[in-house]
Amino acid sequence: MSKNNYVAIMAGGIGSRFWPMSRTDFPKQFLDILNTGRTLIQSTFDRFALFIPIEHIYIVTTEQYKNIVAEQLPDLPVENIVCEPSRKNTAPCIAYISYKLQQINPEANLICAPADHIILERDNFKKKCLEALHFTSHIKALVTLGIKPTHPNTGYGYIQHEQMAVSENVYKVKTFTEKPDKELAQTFISSGDFLWNAGIFVWQIKNIIKAFETFLPEMHEVFDAEKNNFNTPAEKAAIERIYPLCVNISIDYGVMEKADNVYIIPSSFGWSDLGTWASAYDNLEKDNLENAVAGSNVMIIDATKNIIHADNKKLVLIQGLEDCIVVDTPDVLLICKKDKEQAIKEYVAEVKRNKGERFI
Repeated sequence: MSKNNYVAIMAGGIGSRFWPMSRTDFPKQFLDILNTGRTLIQSTFDRFALFIPIEHIYIVTTEQYKNIVAEQLPDLPVENIVCEPSRKNTAPCIAYISYKLQQINPEANLICAPADHIILERDNFKKKCLEALHFTSHIKALVTLGIKPTHPNTGYGYIQHEQMAVSENVYKVKTFTEKPDKELAQTFISSGDFLWNAGIFVWQIKNIIKAFETFLPEMHEVFDAEKNNFNTPAEKAAIERIYPLCVNISIDYGVMEKADNVYIIPSSFGWSDLGTWASAYDNLEKDNLENAVAGSNVMIIDATKNIIHADNKKLVLIQGLEDCIVVDTPDVLLICKKDKEQAIKEYVAEVKRNKGERFI
C-alpha cells in the first residue's frame, strides 16, 4: 500500500432525482436507498478503506453536511472532512482537494470518486483502482475508469478509446460524448471502443494541477495564490475568497475533454451511478411479479414492475399499479410512472413554486 495513495470522495450533491427521499438537508448519499444496512457514502468509504489508509481518505462536501458525514463515518479523522462554501460542480471541488493535498504531500496519487454510486464487486473495483494508481505513479497521465456497457443506456456519458492498449488494459482516450439518444448509444456499443463514463478519476496531484494551469488558468491562479493557507487556521477564510471567483464547471468539460494525456481503463465491477429510481429498481431484488420493494410492511395485490420504498412503521398496500415509482415518506407521497422519472427534477421545481421550501 503506497504511502502516496489518497482518495477524495465527492459528497456535496443534493440528489434531486431521488426526491422525496433525498432532501436538500439530507440528500441521497446519506441514505440507505437499497436497504443494505449501510448508506451510500458509508458503502463508498468501506470500499476504499480496504486498500487506502483511513487517514488518506478525504470527503469533500458542503458545510451543511459536515455533521452528517462525521456522524456516518465516525472512523474518519474530522480534519479529513473538507467543506466547500458553495456548490460549483466537480472542477472547483477537485481543485480544492488537489491544492490542499499538494501542501501535505507533493507526490500524492489521488482517486476522485462520487459518494453515491453502487459497486457490487469490491475485489474487481480494488484491482482496477490499484492498476490505475500504478499507471499514474509512472506516467504523467489523467486516468478515468470506464465501464463496459451492458445495454444502450441514454442516461450515461460515453468515452471512446483507441483500439491499441498503451499498457496492459490502459487505452488512450479519443472522445467524450454526453448522454446520446438510443440509436447513437446502440452504435457506440456495437463499435466496441466506447465505455460508460463512471466519473471516477485517478492522477498524481502535480499532473492535475498542471492541467488546471493549462485549461482553467483563472481557477489555477486563485487556488495557487492561497495555497499557503491550506491546512492552517486561515484555510476557511481563503476558500471563502476563492469560491466566488470560480466558474461552475465539471472536471470533464473543464479539463478531461481538452487534455491530450487522458487514458481509460475498461472495467467491470457491478457499477451503477444510482442516478434515478429506475436504477434503484434495477439493483433491488424483485418478487415474482417483478416488484422491487424496500420496506418490510408493504403488501402488493395485482401490481407489477413497480418500485416501492416505504418506512417500516407504516403499512403500505398497493393494488393495480404497473411500472410505477411509489415513495412514501413521513410528509410526502410520490406516485409516478417509471418512464417519467427524468421529470422528477421538474416536479421538485413545481413543488418549490407552489409549496415553498418545506417539502424540498
